[in-house]
Amino acid sequence: MRRPPAPAAAGDAAAAASLRLAQAAARNLARLRRAPALHPDGLVCSGVLTVPGSPHRAWGVPLLDDPGTYEVTARWSRALGLPQALPDGFGLALRVEGADGPGRPWDLLLTTSGDGRLLRHVPLPRRRPLAGPYGTLTAYRVGPRTCWLAAVPRDPHHAVRGGLPALRRHLLRTDVVLDLCVAARGQPWRPVGVLVLTPRLPWTGTSPGYDPYRHTAPGLRPSTRLGPLRQAAYAGSRAGRRRAA
Repeated sequence: MRRPPAPAAAGDAAAAASLRLAQAAARNLARLRRAPALHPDGLVCSGVLTVPGSPHRAWGVPLLDDPGTYEVTARWSRALGLPQALPDGFGLALRVEGADGPGRPWDLLLTTSGDGRLLRHVPLPRRRPLAGPYGTLTAYRVGPRTCWLAAVPRDPHHAVRGGLPALRRHLLRTDVVLDLCVAARGQPWRPVGVLVLTPRLPWTGTSPGYDPYRHTAPGLRPSTRLGPLRQAAYAGSRAGRRRAA
């Protein structure tokens, strides 16, 4: 008589099955859409991240403690790709060039979220893309601390109404300015840099292939709690786009 699998082995098998399912689902959806499985439609723009630095190296992270200016490629998108008239979760993907030296970028994925200390962990659909903060939702290891990151639009941009077309028209008239912020658990947001986005790059729906697990900066790493599942989905999405091409 065969013995039933040990609990640990059964758990490992279930986890492996979940990863395969996530990868296959993302691969098939990306192949059908000929675009990323999630956040399929977007617009790309360029920008600059300016970090004033921390005088006492408070974060234990070179990117946040040392003054610097970095070129950024940003992609705004809608999470589910719903019609523009409907609320959707907006995404803001950032590629910070040279964050870990020449040719070594840092990718940061942000989603529309709430303002408060509890709601900032919750993705919130919106009709207006600049009506509130964009947060990481999952925790980051920031030096010795567990923190969350956010990009918070400044007040003049809150009046932008509509989806990506309205945001595109707004960007063609003026820059969009956001404060890059960090918060430890239960603490308020602390600004660590200023992000200015401009319409200098051609508008396109093509994603540069952001991946926060492959492109990290020293001392800044996303939580591993959902890491394997998200990495499987990213890999499936990339494979599906290659097959579609």
